[in-house]
Amino acid sequence: MSFLPELTREAALSENLADGRVRCSACAHRCSLSQGAAGICGVRFNKGGQLRAPWGYVSGASPDPIEKKPFFHALPGARTLSFGMYGCNFRCSFCQNWHISSVNAAGRPAPETVSAEDLAAAAKSAGARVLVSTYNEPLITAEWAAAVFAAGKRRGLRAAFVSNGYATPESVALLRPVLDLWKVDLKGFDSAKYAAVCGARLDRALEGIRLIKEAGFWLEVVTLLIPGFNDSDGEVGEMAAFLAGLSPDIPWHLTAFHPAHKMTDRAATPPSALYRARELALARGLRYVYCGNVPGASGQATACPACGRTVIKREGFAVLENLLGPGGSCPCGQKIPGLWD
Repeated sequence: MSFLPELTREAALSENLADGRVRCSACAHRCSLSQGAAGICGVRFNKGGQLRAPWGYVSGASPDPIEKKPFFHALPGARTLSFGMYGCNFRCSFCQNWHISSVNAAGRPAPETVSAEDLAAAAKSAGARVLVSTYNEPLITAEWAAAVFAAGKRRGLRAAFVSNGYATPESVALLRPVLDLWKVDLKGFDSAKYAAVCGARLDRALEGIRLIKEAGFWLEVVTLLIPGFNDSDGEVGEMAAFLAGLSPDIPWHLTAFHPAHKMTDRAATPPSALYRARELALARGLRYVYCGNVPGASGQATACPACGRTVIKREGFAVLENLLGPGGSCPCGQKIPGLWD
């Protein structure tokens, strides 16, 4: 049986099968569940032939700058209200939020019950411009996120996902009317490692990124660059080429790994590895490649690809200078792609 079964509602992302079984379509695992069984995520389950999905609580909520998500081409300097639930459809050994992604983790924070309307109202009163579903994997709680985002839309708020991108056409269609921004964690480009370390299939992750891009969400991608796991020149080049093939204007954030959870067998990523990966990505045709998770790192600014001018200067999560005009225009007239207004 699932975790927190009382804080659930009938799932929209579901298909009824024979003999009381149901198939979940929230993520690309597409779990087929007999009565009483939970999915890989541990939070979506079959009760009496009906798929139940998490509803009406948060594991935590916090104001954050949008740059922390990270989004660098969306509403620079905007305040967000980030919220999460529990569970994950991946099993990454380097997970930074393992205490909430694992539903039975020791030290897990207690849930706080809340309505979608109250959460959206709290965001508005706190001066947030964006509601962000994050901390755990938001696809597995997509119905709840959609309700929160719809309440936010009625208050003039934007909405964002921070996700592993294991999307389906069904989840994309559910979210498209209420979701604006989608940040995807691309874990690497090696199928065997994706399966062994994350418990997922690389081809489905890449298809999810294609679906998200083609559906018209503003997409930014982040990769935690891990020594000995996904930082080889060949793998970095393959990731960059894949993204550039979708669009050279997709911002790619390369962030430094620090030992955590079950991956403590290697050192943190040196800044030099981030800088080399950035140069490789730029050479593969991406126009906006950023380095992060290292204090004082270079590669945090947004430069105009036409004139080379720094149009947004950052340090960490702070915007120090923003020269963009209406619609994201550089003083030279070049439009920088993003969601600026």
